Amino acid sequence: MYSKLDSPVYHALNEFHEKFCLHFGDTQFYTPEVAAFGGSAHVSGEKDITAYAKSCDDFLIFGAKPKTEQDLSRLVCDQYVLEKTIALDYTEKIIQLKEKDYEELFAFIAKFYPYYFKNRTPELGRYFGIFNEGKLVAVTGERMQMNDMTEVSAVITDTDYLGQGYAKQLVAHVSGKIQEDNKTPFLHVAESNAGAIKLYEKLGFRHRGKIEVWGIKR
Repeated sequence: MYSKLDSPVYHALNEFHEKFCLHFGDTQFYTPEVAAFGGSAHVSGEKDITAYAKSCDDFLIFGAKPKTEQDLSRLVCDQYVLEKTIALDYTEKIIQLKEKDYEELFAFIAKFYPYYFKNRTPELGRYFGIFNEGKLVAVTGERMQMNDMTEVSAVITDTDYLGQGYAKQLVAHVSGKIQEDNKTPFLHVAESNAGAIKLYEKLGFRHRGKIEVWGIKR
């Protein structure tokens, strides 16, 4: 049922995010100003990687290990899907971030995850935040999107505000918005991130499997 999630980048760029697609050989890549990701329905080859590397020095391949002589880093992620509605009592006001908020959004992301966002990353989907005394303290948004599935991503809370349930409320809110679009929410989390995994499972996300993410630096 969720076989497209074996190659989520490839299928997102064949479907809802087609406008961001750069196609090299057997691999689909996001326009690098939007996201430095690539993926193939099968295996990405050396020619595909070399072609994309002309415009992007540092990028990720989701799925099967690429056939390349480049040095690769490897991250194993757990993949989760949400098949039910999350019942939750919200205590915080959640605001959809607009273009006027992007400067603060970029500064917030850069503080905790440098280089996570590209210049046009907010074009991927909607981003939501929680503010405390006018300061952005937690965000969550949408990343890869297919016609029937959307990824929950950028789940980030200011370290000074951890433990207040902000991430839980934001993930629930974003997931609800995705379900209102008649899509299934999914997400990726590093298999070593036990705290996040516990949160997602408590919210009702079901473990679908594992996916490898390969880092390439030219």
